[in-house]
Amino acid sequence: MTNSRNLICGILSFIFATILCANPVLAAEVEVNIAYLGIEEEPHIPLSLVELPVEDNGVRGAELALKDNITTGSFLGHKYDLKVAHPESAHLRDTFLNSLNENIRIFIVDLPIKELLEISQLPEAKASLLFNIRAPDDELRNDLCQANTLHILPSRAMLADALAQYLAWKRWYKWILISGQTSVDQAFAKAVRRSAKRFGAKIIDDITWEFKPGARRTDSGHVTEQQVIPSATQTRDYDFAIVADEADHFGEYLSYRTFRPRPVGGTQGLVPTSWHRSHEQWGGTQLQRRFKKLADRDMTPRDYSAWVAMRAIGEAVVKANSGDSSEIRAALFDPNYKLAAFKGVPLTFRTWNGQLRQPILVSGPKALITVSPQRQFLHERSPLDTLGYDLPDSLCQEFSSIE
Repeated sequence: MTNSRNLICGILSFIFATILCANPVLAAEVEVNIAYLGIEEEPHIPLSLVELPVEDNGVRGAELALKDNITTGSFLGHKYDLKVAHPESAHLRDTFLNSLNENIRIFIVDLPIKELLEISQLPEAKASLLFNIRAPDDELRNDLCQANTLHILPSRAMLADALAQYLAWKRWYKWILISGQTSVDQAFAKAVRRSAKRFGAKIIDDITWEFKPGARRTDSGHVTEQQVIPSATQTRDYDFAIVADEADHFGEYLSYRTFRPRPVGGTQGLVPTSWHRSHEQWGGTQLQRRFKKLADRDMTPRDYSAWVAMRAIGEAVVKANSGDSSEIRAALFDPNYKLAAFKGVPLTFRTWNGQLRQPILVSGPKALITVSPQRQFLHERSPLDTLGYDLPDSLCQEFSSIE
């Protein structure tokens, strides 16, 4: 059996080498220079003491995909180089410009919206290609969109729609919404309100969480949320409680403590996400194991987005046989471009705002519950376009749609 396998591998290698020698265009060496750009910051400390802080969030996903790109590139004469930079926020612009001086035009960008816009709107960045793996803000896909920026992670609207579709399938149409006071909490709450209108749900009570975060226990040792949550959620009957707590100040405390015995979801509880450690379908287990071997921890959604960004670059380089950012961008929007990413369907980019189409996992803490879009939600172009801002809704003026 081993000898037969070796023989087959030898024959395939000979055929591939023959093709390369016969086609000098394929055999030409292509250099692909990529920068991973973040900012220096302390890792997020989870509210739950069970979860450990992640100090290398995102970078490890890019490194895993880089290995895949290098493996494929070794047969095609494609060479990849990844430079990782996490400057202080004040030095972000200079770091970006220095990368341009080093002939880097492709960036995996691990930045919040403010910092992302700071570099994407620079005149010098016009010919660059930025892959956003961190900022879920809907504005970046609409009135603040930039032609040089593609969005790998789902927008908040996509996440809210994914959860709303499942709740509609369950016929849970009466919601309460419990939102934190931070800007990111309010942004997700806004996306939830939009989803409620889209899918026929009614938010019967819109609650702002005013309990001060940080004091986990009283002097007596009792969790103070046990006393606050029942009174805060004592309202008319409802089917589902949606929490908007991206800042992670209170959401973990809500499950099993609401006044009525109702399920909780949103940013905590039943969570819509691009990736989850419980995902096993469509070869997901393989990716999970490879990542854990590399990083000695579970893959996070940001790791997954970085992995997808790097793989998207690799597939576009193969298609264009070029490391030039403009040719890679053209390949990414080619109607025949498809990216395999352990989601059961090929992923493609929306031509009107640069958002990557993808299924959204809807998961509990330890088990995958469902995957959206739900089957009953159809679309003339793709069921994936039932998630987030569709072409008729788009306010983006920077992209020239070819749909």
